Amino acid sequence: MRIGELARRAGVSIKAVRYYEQLGLIMPQRRQNGYRDYDDSHLRAVMEIRELTDSGISPGKAGPFIECLETGHEHSDECPASLATLRHSITELDRIITSLSARRDLLVRKLEAGAVRSFEGKSIPMTDFTTLPDDLPVPSDDGAADHLPGTAMPDLTLATSDGQQVNLGKLGQGRTIIYLYPLSGRPGVDLPEGWDAIPGARGCSTEACDFRDHHQELHEAGADRVFGMSSQHPDYQAELVERLRLPFAMLSDPDFGLADALRLPAFAAPGHERLYSRLTLVVRDGVIEHVFYPIFPPNTHAQQVLDWLHTHPASRSGSVPVALKLGNRSESSQ
Repeated sequence: MRIGELARRAGVSIKAVRYYEQLGLIMPQRRQNGYRDYDDSHLRAVMEIRELTDSGISPGKAGPFIECLETGHEHSDECPASLATLRHSITELDRIITSLSARRDLLVRKLEAGAVRSFEGKSIPMTDFTTLPDDLPVPSDDGAADHLPGTAMPDLTLATSDGQQVNLGKLGQGRTIIYLYPLSGRPGVDLPEGWDAIPGARGCSTEACDFRDHHQELHEAGADRVFGMSSQHPDYQAELVERLRLPFAMLSDPDFGLADALRLPAFAAPGHERLYSRLTLVVRDGVIEHVFYPIFPPNTHAQQVLDWLHTHPASRSGSVPVALKLGNRSESSQ
């Protein structure tokens, strides 16, 4: 076959075929008129090179795979040399990923540090944290948290904003309030595009301030511990705690370990493949006693939790009542 037909059948360009020839990966016969003559073995080789390129192995490293086919093997990755090339390529990818991750972390730290310095010495109006736009969309109850009441917390250790670690499966006796949120904004750092249009997304800082302002009351009503939690880095959480003067620590779950363990609802936003949906867990003696979901408006949610604690005092027996419904409609079996 001619080079044009080979390129068409293999799904590559004529220029690519000639490049493979320069690398010595295919060696066609020459007709008397000087035209290259390709056969099915060349077609198979070119298709193999194309597949290797798609998987990240460049034509310059395809030699061992083509040689493996030429020795009669059905698959190009059955020979020691091709296996060695695969291992080397994986090692090189790991190195690149590690390097890029380190560079990304450095840039994130520089961005956050720069944003903080830009606002040092400037007062940030509290209205930025306690008011919300009037036209925010209201999230609907999609049933994504119906399975949670009565579920034991997983044996999962998360970092906190104060440099400590908390095992969610060993929170201790009594009630723990964990309010989950997607992400908190920071002065000088833009929120994802269209953030206000996503139901339940806006209001993380207002929610944190509401838990701050009612923290003592929550404790007096029976909340032994209060944590905020998102997928943001502990350093980011630490800045939030300091800037908003929060009297409690924030948990960081960048790998979404709790979401995977409990099948928690999540959503995506520009620049974020996965974010926690706003949800609050009341954990008692290691078991989820009650769930608030969906949550709206977030800037008064701590008061909603406080009201629930007042109407559902912990029983002296220590038994955990299982919530029958969620959110504003919740009632307890006790």
